[in-house]
Amino acid sequence: MTLYRERLWAPPSLYLATALVIPASLLVFLPISIVTGIIVAVLMEVAVLVLLWVLAPVVEVTDTEFRAGRAHLPRGLVGRAAAFTGAEATTQRGPKLDARAWTLFRGYVRNVVRVEVRDDADPTPYWLVSVRDPDKVVQALQS
Repeated sequence: MTLYRERLWAPPSLYLATALVIPASLLVFLPISIVTGIIVAVLMEVAVLVLLWVLAPVVEVTDTEFRAGRAHLPRGLVGRAAAFTGAEATTQRGPKLDARAWTLFRGYVRNVVRVEVRDDADPTPYWLVSVRDPDKVVQALQS
């Protein structure tokens, strides 16, 4: 059963910013052919939008595992979880970040959740994952 699920979609402003691919493509291909320039510009924009959509990672807590993107951590190996927002989240991603930690960051998602890994065979001390509502993730991991 899924206790928490979130897809880390890019904000609308990033989708709008991808429109800059259109004039860039036109600038390169219009001297060759107007039709080619328009076709390439449209295809490039569609490709960028599809990539943004497809590459948006999923953060999920189920009865059996914690999943962040492609990585899976069985619930039996989940240790303490802590939520961080604002300046403390920035500090966790920067000066306090352990180089051995597994991370999944998205620059447009400011909050993070830190989940300790209780596996002596795993050199990773914790996961640090961008989420929009870290308190809900912590709550789901504790249930």
